[in-house]
Amino acid sequence: MSERSALVRRIRIWLVVFIVCLVLSGATAFPLVSEVRVLDGLVGSEWIHRVRAGLEEADSSYPFLLYGTDWLAFAHLVIAVAFYGPYRDPVRNIWVVEFGMIACAGIIPLALICGPVRGIPFGWSLIDMSFGVFGVIPLLVVHRMIKRLGALDVPLAAPALAGGQAGGSGVTS
Repeated sequence: MSERSALVRRIRIWLVVFIVCLVLSGATAFPLVSEVRVLDGLVGSEWIHRVRAGLEEADSSYPFLLYGTDWLAFAHLVIAVAFYGPYRDPVRNIWVVEFGMIACAGIIPLALICGPVRGIPFGWSLIDMSFGVFGVIPLLVVHRMIKRLGALDVPLAAPALAGGQAGGSGVTS
């Protein structure tokens, strides 16, 4: 197996793992109420119990509010689809990986600003921020490999011209 094909294979494996994580993350936003019920039964913290009560109240009295989490789930799925571009042609679509890295970085200020505004305990904001930290790691690895792949695809410099014009502009006086 050539270095290029081995690199493409590793890039694709990392991207598939990232895509699967995005899809799972998005899919878990659909059954949010039942998931929090299970979590409350397992963890039993005061905060989780409060979240469960709020979600159950919203679900029974104001179910349209949970439509926002449906859109959150949909966004994860759409972003996952975007990563098919670098899977197919990593060098040409490196911008998608860079976009993902920017999005992961954006989680930090979002959690730091919106968490306190919405009354989220700081510890839970740290958990939210960890998604950005752990999400950027595979993207950094993939980005580095794509850069290396791009360097393999760059043609070697043209050999020097005969007649002593090596390194010159090719214009003679």
